[in-house]
Amino acid sequence: MRIGPLELSSNLFLSPLAGYTNLPMRETVRELGGLGWATTDLINARSLLERHPAALQLAATSPVDRPLAIQLFGSVPEEMRDAAVLCQELGVQSVDINMGCPVRKVVKIGGGSAMMTELARTAALVRGMVDAVKIPVTAKMRLGWDDDNLTAPDLVRVLEEVGVAAIFVHGRTRAQGFSGTVNLPGIRRVVAAARRIPVIGNGDVTTPEAARHMIAETGCAGVSIGRGAFYDPWIFRRTEQYLRTGVLTPEPGFTERVRVLRNHFERYLAFYGEATGARLFRRVGPWYAKRFGPAKSFRRRLPTITSRADFEAALAEYLAWRAPFCDDQGELLPKFQPAPLVASFMRAEGDGDAERSAIPVPKGPVERW
Repeated sequence: MRIGPLELSSNLFLSPLAGYTNLPMRETVRELGGLGWATTDLINARSLLERHPAALQLAATSPVDRPLAIQLFGSVPEEMRDAAVLCQELGVQSVDINMGCPVRKVVKIGGGSAMMTELARTAALVRGMVDAVKIPVTAKMRLGWDDDNLTAPDLVRVLEEVGVAAIFVHGRTRAQGFSGTVNLPGIRRVVAAARRIPVIGNGDVTTPEAARHMIAETGCAGVSIGRGAFYDPWIFRRTEQYLRTGVLTPEPGFTERVRVLRNHFERYLAFYGEATGARLFRRVGPWYAKRFGPAKSFRRRLPTITSRADFEAALAEYLAWRAPFCDDQGELLPKFQPAPLVASFMRAEGDGDAERSAIPVPKGPVERW
């Protein structure tokens, strides 16, 4: 898998998700293995140029956070061009242009999904960015504004001509938000429209099987995973092994999940400071708890944590509460174990016995259209 001159370790990508795919998250999933590429949260180009502290914090990285793209949104060509130059100066490996975000505050300034409605104007903006930097410029888009305006194939041809190095496409329209199911034939049409550059598919990839199915059905060069990585931070390692060997490794046990939970929490504290980090982690911890089995007491305590001591006390209380549900090895008795993750494509394939484990949209900037 290559993007421009960059050779990647896998064809698996972490999708940007506003408010969540920060440096602590990226470092956590990179440590677990299998991830080939990550992208920052979307960053307002003007805010980055103005060196706004919040924008610089979103762009923060570390030596292990490689390769990395900074994702920009905006609609003023000069600002997007100059912000791309700044990204290059910050030492990242790529700049990604957000053409897919459906959030109203992004769209109303002409960024995000709105860029898919004016192809000539978008092409001119992107050409200015490509010409200004030496690092690859990529774009993330949706299939179109709505079902009557599926402009992604046309936009891909235009962007390829102005020098974009890769396309990420979410198989839904702006009008869909995160509702409904991913449109694999739609992604396949985008793949077919690209002549030279790789197209990476995105949407509803919650298991290694779903990733392989997307690649097989669309011909995409790789898969980008967002919400699925919060539900299962090990998904990149398990998917990479599955694509390479055909062997599906089991989900991690409880002890491993707690270890990674603690590491993720400590990264939040190191990055944001103890008080802010503990508060922000309140919305991350419940994602781990979804795969703990019975976890009512832990979920109730998480919204109250304000420090490391609070977190450790909540975890200790939960472990004691959990003990009656476990065997002598500390693993849940079979009747209390969470259901295994099921590939999201199975229902579409007519498997009536397979129930997809729904993954909600995380609470945060992306929940309001």
